[in-house]
Amino acid sequence: MKAQRAKALPIAAGYDVPLLLISAALLGLGLVMLTSASIGFAERSTGSPFYFLERQAVAALLGIACGLVLLRLPTRTWERAGPMLPCLAIVLLTSVLVPGLGHTVNGSTRWLRIAGLAVQVAEPARLLLILYLAGYAVRHAAELRASLAGFLKPMALVIVCDLLLLAQPDFGSAVVLTAVAMAVLFAAGARLRDLAVFTALAVAAGVLLAIASPYRLKRITGFMDPWADPYDSGFQLIQSLIAIGSGEWLGTGLGAGVQKLFYLPEAHTDFVFAVIAEEFGLLGSSLLLLLFAGLVWRGIAIARSAAAGGLPYQACLAFGIAVWLGLQVFVNIGVNMGVLPTKGLTLPLISYGRSSLIITLLSIALLLRVDHEVRLAAQPRRRRGGR
Repeated sequence: MKAQRAKALPIAAGYDVPLLLISAALLGLGLVMLTSASIGFAERSTGSPFYFLERQAVAALLGIACGLVLLRLPTRTWERAGPMLPCLAIVLLTSVLVPGLGHTVNGSTRWLRIAGLAVQVAEPARLLLILYLAGYAVRHAAELRASLAGFLKPMALVIVCDLLLLAQPDFGSAVVLTAVAMAVLFAAGARLRDLAVFTALAVAAGVLLAIASPYRLKRITGFMDPWADPYDSGFQLIQSLIAIGSGEWLGTGLGAGVQKLFYLPEAHTDFVFAVIAEEFGLLGSSLLLLLFAGLVWRGIAIARSAAAGGLPYQACLAFGIAVWLGLQVFVNIGVNMGVLPTKGLTLPLISYGRSSLIITLLSIALLLRVDHEVRLAAQPRRRRGGR
């Protein structure tokens, strides 16, 4: 019986092949562009031109290995974990604020060193909260749809995490976390009125935080008019725009970009899209955007299939992951193009960032697992229909 079941559900039929192919293409492109964007900086700062590539490749292998484990675990495992997940997220976010534990880079204490790996705690914390919120939304669906209290209870937890993120400080991750949490609750049926009121309050709070912090205010003014201070607050954006403009239609060619050669700061991390635009032009940038659009589209399609198949937890989980990936792509590219102020968010599967890459691969594995469970749930119905 087990042999017949395995034969009836091969890998190609049991998982979303387009999602697998798109993810593999983005991961491969990311490793290639990381090499191109970092080779000069890596050789100058470490003596090894492939320093960042080697570490990113190891992280990719680790993420894939852990993702294969997640593919074997039913999603109900995470649904049953319940309150343990946000507690773990809060512990992670708090730990970096403890003197001696947190690792500070460029004035921000966002990293925790675990077994030689600098883990940006916002990444696993975000995924843990999505896993929890999807379960909360299903367990309290009636209250969520009927009252403001049902909406505010989970958002209070999100606000606590936001405050911990702001203490690091990590304003960008706080914004993304809040938006993704609202998306999950919206997918579960939260009232539009509650969402609108909370959004207005969140925007007002964001404006006040920006005004109250000279550092954030400087970033915003630099984004609005980078040429007002071209050698300080506007320098990075100007160099990014020069790189994007230099690519024109077809780009300068792989490895032939100039801005990555110590002109554009963070060329291999937050601003790798500018390097891609310079070396592959508008055509290459558009193809990259199509790949990301396909990634988000498959995530939303999986969420819809789960909802239609009577799997509400899986639907909320897949929708939350899809919104998270799409929003992070939008923010990162928007920053590179000068549409949004600098947020410090990576481009999923492309930018250098080992903890970000591992968590992104785990998120994609969860999407594949949800799709797999939808297919498994549909099999008995197909058999009954065939009879």
